[in-house]
Amino acid sequence: MAVLTVNEFEFLRKLISIESTGGDPLPGKPYGEGPYQALEFFLGKAEECGMRTGILDGRVGWCEFGPESSSKIFGIICHLDVVPAGDGWETDPFDLTFDGRRFKGRGIVDDKGPAAAAFFAMRRLMESGFEPPVRIRLILGTDEERSCSCVEYYAEHGEVPTFAITPDAEFPVIFAEKGIMHVKISGPASKISAAAGSAANMVPASAWMNSGNGKVTAEGRTAHASRPELGVNAIFELCKKLSSSGFNFKKSPLLDFINNEIVPCSAYEYTGCNVKDVSGTVTANPSILKCNKDLESLVIDIRCPITYEMEDITSHLNDLASKYGLSCSTITKMAPVCKDKDSKEIGILTDIWKENMSKYYGFEESFTEKYSEPLAIGGGTYARHIPNTIAFGLQAPWQEDLCHQANESRRLSDFEADIDLITEAVKRLASEI
Repeated sequence: MAVLTVNEFEFLRKLISIESTGGDPLPGKPYGEGPYQALEFFLGKAEECGMRTGILDGRVGWCEFGPESSSKIFGIICHLDVVPAGDGWETDPFDLTFDGRRFKGRGIVDDKGPAAAAFFAMRRLMESGFEPPVRIRLILGTDEERSCSCVEYYAEHGEVPTFAITPDAEFPVIFAEKGIMHVKISGPASKISAAAGSAANMVPASAWMNSGNGKVTAEGRTAHASRPELGVNAIFELCKKLSSSGFNFKKSPLLDFINNEIVPCSAYEYTGCNVKDVSGTVTANPSILKCNKDLESLVIDIRCPITYEMEDITSHLNDLASKYGLSCSTITKMAPVCKDKDSKEIGILTDIWKENMSKYYGFEESFTEKYSEPLAIGGGTYARHIPNTIAFGLQAPWQEDLCHQANESRRLSDFEADIDLITEAVKRLASEI
């Protein structure tokens, strides 16, 4: 198994230290200072070891090695932006810590850690004398957590890989991804003040409300919005607290709506989506709450089965909301994606996973059969936005998913296994595309 070097640890430490949450546009830096700074640092290190590099309009960068004359590219697509730190951290989220077993820091799982593992795999292959028949290119986006516009721009203006993986999901291989939509429930000026959440794709970890009689707060536990069951939604906790204290919900049509139509109901009930298909069932996560003298609004992250029409969810929610004098609109919408499970590339990647899964912490022999088939997920990856791309790892399916959570961490042994699997993917698929 690969063993992390001191230089690689220092690279990872510096990368995590850059607070690359998306920000307001700046000249030449369309997603703000942090994401661009992470990209510059990363590509600077790639140049130092002899890789060719490039940046497209400050949005997305790449580094590569292999025969410059080849028209074929095996791609690895990662992102360097991260979600906000959120509450509940035991350490500074942008100061990589290591306790002898685990790294801890925002982005070590999603997706700076995988980007670094891919870079280390490529650099080690170069140093070993490996000469691929095609170019091996690591593509680095900087706006994945907000819109994926970075790689959409790349798909239009850059060289699209002949085949690519994005290590920003789970093992074994992802063949389907649910549709994703963010909807907003809106109303007029509020008689109260309330807030929760900082990003649409995170379970909010804290919430508060003030109606003039003092401030009420509630705590939850953050998680990725595609797996809301792994967190505790602070908006729900706030409504429960208010209800038990006898709060008059009629003061806020939006809180009244949440308390009556969302808190006591399942996601399929309040979205109207009762379909279950190969990608699973609907999930929904109320993410960002705002109530003030100007407006009331709630953003909900919804992951929709691949065979269901997303517009039907918006229509259903609008019908519910209208009973409270509220309206529903779609902020963003990403269509589902479904690949051929029997393709040659998916077969090769599945084999690589099965041959190496025992390297991941917590492995048991029974997992060989249990976790050996391609998956459908609720998460969204770059596979939706760049042709010829599928998601491959790096989350072992039996481990706790710490993506977007406080105290995001990864075992050193798992990180070293990540390098091994990406190395194998490069070696085997470079000769097959």
